[in-house]
Amino acid sequence: MSELKSNPWTTREICQVYDNPWIRVTHRNVITPAGNAGIYGVVHFKNLAIGIIPVDDEGHTWLVGQYRYTLDQYSWEIPEGGGPTHEAPLVAAQRELLEETGIRARRWTQILDLHLSNSVTDERGIAFLAQELEIGQAQPEETELLQVRRLPFDEAVRMALDGRITDALSVAALLAANEGKRNGKWNF
Repeated sequence: MSELKSNPWTTREICQVYDNPWIRVTHRNVITPAGNAGIYGVVHFKNLAIGIIPVDDEGHTWLVGQYRYTLDQYSWEIPEGGGPTHEAPLVAAQRELLEETGIRARRWTQILDLHLSNSVTDERGIAFLAQELEIGQAQPEETELLQVRRLPFDEAVRMALDGRITDALSVAALLAANEGKRNGKWNF
């Protein structure tokens, strides 16, 4: 399989159309790879998407449920949040896990680094497996009304496979962790 090494797109003009503390949206006038004039909208994320799969000694994990405004529906997900791009992803993961579930972990393994919806955004997601857990009290942000659920890891994987979990970072991380477990890379 050959890879295209240079960018076949030409950007003629970039106009910022929206900016807030989390995202910036630009409208771009471009020349497409076919040589035609076109447009492209790009959503730039100012944070990394961080996801965590905590797994205890009994093979259980935790999911976080919350109402997602953008989807207008309730969503079950792995604990996740945003991490500033200047901060080590592990530091953000430790903070998000503690904030959303009250859990601290002594052992961390990065299991995934991916792009989410790369046709219109530059959002990057990183997921971790957290083990050797210490359970404490959750500390959610004021914008979060969360429900936390402990369940067998295998049940969370089934939820990702049967559509009860639809969040992309959650599905990808659960499947990656399950593959590592199946192949003996991780023991839980």
